[in-house]
Amino acid sequence: MLASASPRRAELLSRLGLPFVVRASGVDESGLEHLTPPEQALELARLKARSVGQPGEWVLAADTLVALQERVLAKPADQAEYRHFIRLLSGRGHTVFTGFALRDPKGREWIGVEATQVFFRELADWEIEWYVASGEGMDKAGGYGVQGKGMVLVERIVGDFYTVMGLPVARVWKALVQAGFPLALPAANEAGSDD
Repeated sequence: MLASASPRRAELLSRLGLPFVVRASGVDESGLEHLTPPEQALELARLKARSVGQPGEWVLAADTLVALQERVLAKPADQAEYRHFIRLLSGRGHTVFTGFALRDPKGREWIGVEATQVFFRELADWEIEWYVASGEGMDKAGGYGVQGKGMVLVERIVGDFYTVMGLPVARVWKALVQAGFPLALPAANEAGSDD
């Protein structure tokens, strides 16, 4: 069960060949402002996993936050805030935190949070207007999508690219293995063994 309506998270799980069903959570994301950005991302992932899971199901949830220093830039509320976010990020570095929570059928949890530094280049006014007009970032934390048109905004990334996309894939894979998720792995001789 994927406790997220994010098409990017679904795409990443599909690329891995993992079976899943989307069941988006209706968790209220407010009221956690007293926590640090990584704590917020982790707590929201845990709340989402707990809100959709039924006994006997595997559940994966994630939450991504964009933090400019200690200020969290959520999904823009409107075009004005969208434009404001892109202006704030222009020529600066920020941190993307993605927390995840994996629950097994017995209710045990594997959790983690990953942090990646993203640096925007200095943007011209027309570039900001062009990106805002695309509407691409309206449903994304921080108001941008690194995997789409937003790729032209980014000068460099330090850390895991997939954390910025919304799912720290390597960490989640490790958690799935540790939790005993039934991964359909090829036998050694099918995987190109030299034997």
